Amino acid sequence: MAVALYAGSDRSSTTAEGRVTRHSFSFGQHYDPDNLGFGPLVCHNDDELSPAAGYPDHPHSELEIVTWVLEGALVHTDSTGARHVVEAGRAQVLSAGTGIRHSEVADPGSGRCRFVQAWLAPTAAGASPSYVLGEAPPRGSALVEVAGGSGLPIGTTGARLLVARLSPGASVTLPDEPRQHVFAATGAVSLDGLSLRSGDAVRIEDEPGHVVTADVETELLVWSFGTLGG
Repeated sequence: MAVALYAGSDRSSTTAEGRVTRHSFSFGQHYDPDNLGFGPLVCHNDDELSPAAGYPDHPHSELEIVTWVLEGALVHTDSTGARHVVEAGRAQVLSAGTGIRHSEVADPGSGRCRFVQAWLAPTAAGASPSYVLGEAPPRGSALVEVAGGSGLPIGTTGARLLVARLSPGASVTLPDEPRQHVFAATGAVSLDGLSLRSGDAVRIEDEPGHVVTADVETELLVWSFGTLGG
């Protein structure tokens, strides 16, 4: 199917003290051999954290980890020496490379935190770990490259994260690329007769040029891949 709808209510979820994580793909104990990823995208998690809750220090390797904060602020620390408070509307890219440790917790002074985090397979293994933080794109009806392309650098060739903050009735045309993951992070949109509410996604293969129209104020996250490989 060229365009497939994935309801947010069908996602598996993991609950721990102070946090709830909703998984778009097979993850951890929620193993699903029919939903291991989409191109190089192997994880797309939607996290809600209570103040000061989150993920203590833990390791990663050979992953490109892209985080977009939707609400509140996320405190990131890692073994490269980076420590940043990532506020809503900003993105970070952690290239784990040969190995890195990091922690992520909700800033106690900013209340509840919600963020979406994607993991991608790198194009080439063996890179040095690195971290970069991006400025918030301007508000408006256009899709803005946040990571990949003219956005923050990521080590997955052809992968781009684009974000649009849409007013009711505003429309955007999806990129002219063969594989896309479209996620309604907040609000509600319509796409070719399909209705997406917060947490819903569509996966599109080899059928570019779709138009997305916001029914209400919406934050839209689009992963676009310039190749069907992966």
